[in-house]
Amino acid sequence: MTVGILGLGLIGGSLARAYALEGHTVYAAEKDEGMLSFAMLAGAVHGRLEDAAVSQCNLILLAIYPGGCAAWLEENAPLISKDTLVLDCCGIKQEICQRCFPLAKQFGFTFVGGHPMAGSQFSGFKYSRANLFAGAPMVLVPPVFDDIQLLDRVKEALRPCRFGSFSVTTAQEHDKLIAFTSQMPHILSNAFIKSPTAQSHKGFSAGSYKDLTRVAWLNPQMWAELFLENQENVLFELDCYINSLKAYRQAIATSNTDALVSLLEEGKKRKEEVDG
Repeated sequence: MTVGILGLGLIGGSLARAYALEGHTVYAAEKDEGMLSFAMLAGAVHGRLEDAAVSQCNLILLAIYPGGCAAWLEENAPLISKDTLVLDCCGIKQEICQRCFPLAKQFGFTFVGGHPMAGSQFSGFKYSRANLFAGAPMVLVPPVFDDIQLLDRVKEALRPCRFGSFSVTTAQEHDKLIAFTSQMPHILSNAFIKSPTAQSHKGFSAGSYKDLTRVAWLNPQMWAELFLENQENVLFELDCYINSLKAYRQAIATSNTDALVSLLEEGKKRKEEVDG
């Protein structure tokens, strides 16, 4: 299989390594020439994703910012073979699916929205690894939901990544859920670490601190774009959280033990309900 990859950051680099490891030919487009050269030296990439290579690809994986992915596909759609499967790996789905589904229909190739639920607080090709996606969930947003052959084709194309499970949803539902499961934790972690007390945490912090602050180390430009492109859903989750915090603050400020215990018990029960 010939695979084209747009972007060689953590996600794109890990995709390149996974496909190259299984003997597939990998072409990549990356604006950072040094990173592209390093990926070639590492054996993860075999050539540049230029016009001639685009037309040869059986599979194209888009792994940069949503706007950049859509713009690249709009520019290169005429070059893509009608037999090619194109998937994006972006953190939001509505914008990219709205722009890319019509392109696929117009030029005859197949586009499916995708979001690999794997990653790290670190970014860049140097942190990529071939097994990043092993056992991880993969969310798919297909153009239609009753095309079993298409879903089988996608799963087979992604086999080198060794995903543990696949979920199928709409772009709207994906963005609603991802605001809670992914985007909010990054905001909360990034805000929490700004306390002046953080300067003195060493020797006083353990697992809970590490768990809460892990994703405070993020790519600011990428996450800012994701938050703003999913603004309505992110604001809904932020408002819910702020209202909850106000209730905790009120109970503590008024030394209301009963109210505080009730809030904590409610949170504990909710955790049990949603995670088992």
